[in-house]
Amino acid sequence: MRAVHVRRFGGPEVLTPAELPDPVPGPGQVLLRVLAAGVNYADTHRTEGSYRAQQPLPFVPGTEVVGVDLEGRRLLAPVFPGGGYADLAVVAANQAVEVPPAVSDGAALALLVQGMTAWHVLRSSARFSEGESVVVTAAAGGVGSLAVQLARHFGAGRIIAAASTADKRALAADLGADVTVDSTPDGFAERVVAANGGRPVDVVLESTGGQVFTESLAALAAFGRLVTFGNSSRQGRPPVDPGALAEHNRTVAGFWLRPVVDDLRPLDALLTLAADGVIRPLVGREYALADARRAHEDLLARRTVGKQVLRP
Repeated sequence: MRAVHVRRFGGPEVLTPAELPDPVPGPGQVLLRVLAAGVNYADTHRTEGSYRAQQPLPFVPGTEVVGVDLEGRRLLAPVFPGGGYADLAVVAANQAVEVPPAVSDGAALALLVQGMTAWHVLRSSARFSEGESVVVTAAAGGVGSLAVQLARHFGAGRIIAAASTADKRALAADLGADVTVDSTPDGFAERVVAANGGRPVDVVLESTGGQVFTESLAALAAFGRLVTFGNSSRQGRPPVDPGALAEHNRTVAGFWLRPVVDDLRPLDALLTLAADGVIRPLVGREYALADARRAHEDLLARRTVGKQVLRP
């Protein structure tokens, strides 16, 4: 089969097209002919060797696919610890979900990692309540664009979307944000508070890290919650003083999808919402499998909107 192979850690240049043996399904597994594979920020961390879970070499990247099984069913499934950037992929049968006809391949992929992350950071980590104010960073990205829509669906009192360009902010507003702000780190806290009518905010969903993390924490109200679930700036997350949190009764929570990906109830709900038109997963560019390097380059350069997809 054709696949993308990583033999050493590094940037997008280490993504190499290759011919590899076809995978063979074992007990409890299903072989899929891959129709589309999702591209995630986590994939860029895996290829450079900075992912939170150790990634052995060599490997085929890609942790989510939509494919067709031998019975002709179109299935969506995670592929851990990798193997999605290929013509064929083996997935766990109990993690494969049939995709409704009204949901495209790209939209389905957007709902697996990005959609479930958006669901959990709001519901499970932030313990969001109806009427609360919510800040969504990277609001035009895969997680952010869905978090804006889910926050609206869940009854947020005010949704503040942060993005790096005017076009991305306009997109977030179109998806349901009440107000948008520039995500430039300097002065971010002040812009967020001003966008909330001069009041600190209840919830911040933060995926950038670095100074944006610090500024987001400063914008929290008493009993406010910041959920950190990414580090797209590659600057890391500054240390947090528990005493400083206690002074304002603030909470910082972390989220990683991997430990809870086996619970498919949020995914089932998201697929239904998408099929019914309640939420609109954003599908960005589609790339040929051989162009995986360019897909990673575009993602790292923040030239993307919504979900990026590889087509074998």
